[in-house]
Amino acid sequence: MLRNLEERFPRHFSKYYEPFLGGGAVFFRLVEKYPPFSAVLSDSNEELINAYEVVKTNVEQLVETLKTHKANYGHQPKEYYYQVRKQRPFGRVEKAARLIFLNKTCYNGLYRVNRKGEFNVPFGKYENPRILDEENLRTVSGVLNYTNAELLTADYQEATKDASKGDFIYFDPPYQPVSSTANFTSYTHSGFSLDEQKRLGVWFKELDKRGCTVLLSNSNAREVRDIYSGYDIETAPAVRAISCKGNKRKGHTELIIHN
Repeated sequence: MLRNLEERFPRHFSKYYEPFLGGGAVFFRLVEKYPPFSAVLSDSNEELINAYEVVKTNVEQLVETLKTHKANYGHQPKEYYYQVRKQRPFGRVEKAARLIFLNKTCYNGLYRVNRKGEFNVPFGKYENPRILDEENLRTVSGVLNYTNAELLTADYQEATKDASKGDFIYFDPPYQPVSSTANFTSYTHSGFSLDEQKRLGVWFKELDKRGCTVLLSNSNAREVRDIYSGYDIETAPAVRAISCKGNKRKGHTELIIHN
C-alpha cells in the first residue's frame, strides 16, 4: 500500500503524527523523502511503544539481549518459543526483546492478544528466523533520534489533540471487518469496534476543520464508506499477508481516504 499512500502525501507539512504506529512504514518513508521534521508516533499497544523507546535509547543492550534469545532458540526452537511466550519480564529492554523475538518466531509474524492482554499466537515453524537484525535496529535507532520522535502510549485522539493547521496525520486503524468471519481486531485486549470506527471518523472531521492534512487507510467495507462520505475515497489493490493460504492473499482492495 505504501506506493499508493505516497502519491497522497502533502508537499509540505509542519509536524507528522502516526497514531496507529505498528511497523511505522509511512513514517520511515517520510524520513527518506522529506527534510528533517518533528514526529509524534503513538499506539495504544504499550509493549510496542516500549520497544520503539528501547530501540531509540538503548539499542546496544537490546542487541545483546536478542543475541541470547537467538542462541537459546537455536537449541530447542519450539520449546524455547513457548517458554518465552509465558514470560512476563519487568525490565524495559527485556520486554522489548521478548516482543521482537515473538514477532520473528510466531505464526506469520502476527500480533494478537486475548481478553486478558496475553499474547497467544502459536509457534511459527521457521527454519532460520531473523531474530536479530543489528544493522536495521541501529538504523531505526538513528532515525528515531534524527527526527527527535516523541513516542506515546495513547489513544489516537489523545495523541493528536495538539495537531494544528499544516500538520500531517496518517491513520491506519485496525480494519473494519468486510465479512462476519474477518473479525480480527485484537491488537489490544479491548479490540476496535464499529463504534470506535465512527468515533475515529468524527475526529478525522475535526482535524480536517483545523486545517490538517489527514490520510487514512481501511478495509473496503460499506460501513467505512458511510463514515467518510463526502471525502475523497479511493480503492487500491492490497495483499493480505495474514491469510494462511497463499492463494487467498491477493485480489483484495483497501480504501485510501483523504481530505
